[in-house]
Amino acid sequence: MGSLAVMPAVMVQPCLGEGAAADREPTQKEWLDEVFSSGKAVKGGLYLYRFSDEMYALTQPISWAPNANSPKDLQRVDVPKGFITDFASVPRIFWSVLPRDGTYLYPAIVHDYMYWNQSTSRDQADETLREGMQDFSVDPISLNAVYWGVRAGGWVAWNKNAKLKAEGARRTLSKMPEDPLIKLSDWEKDPSHFQ
Repeated sequence: MGSLAVMPAVMVQPCLGEGAAADREPTQKEWLDEVFSSGKAVKGGLYLYRFSDEMYALTQPISWAPNANSPKDLQRVDVPKGFITDFASVPRIFWSVLPRDGTYLYPAIVHDYMYWNQSTSRDQADETLREGMQDFSVDPISLNAVYWGVRAGGWVAWNKNAKLKAEGARRTLSKMPEDPLIKLSDWEKDPSHFQ
């Protein structure tokens, strides 16, 4: 059996508003106009590698910056290529109403990075998630469910990440796998795969 050199990738773009034709892909100008006219402070389409154990790595960097009306203590966040995420950490029982890859996916990845990096406070990371979800026009019920969920239980992931980092764990790949069937747990066995 030959080896596959396929990298499963997904690109997610913000939805266009009412002015765009729904039966076609947006032009670059339409996409940029929508992002910048709506006050969304995002940069970069969402390109992902999927491990077979449902973990993901960015194949291109993304970023988020606070809007003019955002709380003053929020800062720009640049998530590097290779960062590993599990998307939104929603308990499986709620996936039918809050899927891991819902409209809040982009802000959830930024939030995952902030929880890993811990260069800000947990409060700032959670507020960045809320602001990002507002930028993506997440409906108020989902926004509040996700936000208050991380406020109530996010301390577990925050503390776990601090412990893992102290033990030397890394979450940014220096090299992407070529095997679409590899699990992250197997890829992690070689430290040279990480920055």
